[in-house]
Amino acid sequence: MADARRTDLDYVGAYNFKVEINGVTAGAFKSVKGLSCTVEVAEFQDGNDLRKRKRPAQVKYGDITLEKGYIANKELENWWTNTINGKYDRRDISIILYDNVMNEIVRWNCYECFPISWEINAFDGKNNDLVVETLKFATEEIKREG
Repeated sequence: MADARRTDLDYVGAYNFKVEINGVTAGAFKSVKGLSCTVEVAEFQDGNDLRKRKRPAQVKYGDITLEKGYIANKELENWWTNTINGKYDRRDISIILYDNVMNEIVRWNCYECFPISWEINAFDGKNNDLVVETLKFATEEIKREG
């Protein structure tokens, strides 16, 4: 049931989201970056025409970066380890955006994803920050639902 006070022109908060990865239950993510799509441009010239012509060419999807607090669950780490050992396990990742009463507004499905980088934030004995794990995934296609 939709929030009766919400209209189609209301802005949506960037804080109500969820990440689903096929076969992984590795906790909640604190940020998502890189949902993007670009159409490359092919330039060419016809005969003696002094103008360069442009046509749409290949579609390129951005790499998806996910950040989360580090937990003892090793599912994401195992996926990364398999990748660096040559076992390319492609999975689908969905990023779901919710309204303030947790109704799904939109879902971006990212297909054929695999991890391409992994990082842990710096340790600092003078600080009380949590350990944050950052993973970046290549994706072949992003489709919007909703």
